Amino acid sequence: PVRRGYWGNKIGAPHTVPCKVTGKCGSVLVRLVPAPRGTGLVSAPVPKKLLSMAGFEDCYTCATGQTATLGNFAKATFAAIAKTYSYLTPDMWSPTVFTNSPYQEFLLHVRYW
Repeated sequence: PVRRGYWGNKIGAPHTVPCKVTGKCGSVLVRLVPAPRGTGLVSAPVPKKLLSMAGFEDCYTCATGQTATLGNFAKATFAAIAKTYSYLTPDMWSPTVFTNSPYQEFLLHVRYW
């Protein structure tokens, strides 16, 4: 699954990566950075194709290592895209149900002398 997010305010549909994420394969390290709406995919051709297939419209990328090895370059990009759901943000928190402490729960049963 791919998680998309916003850059700046939350107007319209999500269009970029939710946060900065990195992926690594071999010596290749790919970093995906959120970009403002209308920027497009600022990337080399290999990650650009993967990012567009994943549904991202705007994204900055930074790559280091032997990026001429296209297999590792593609796998590192895929690993970075897959990490978008591994980052836990407050909008993914489950609702917390608070219960009364035993002191509050059994307060009426206690007799004060």
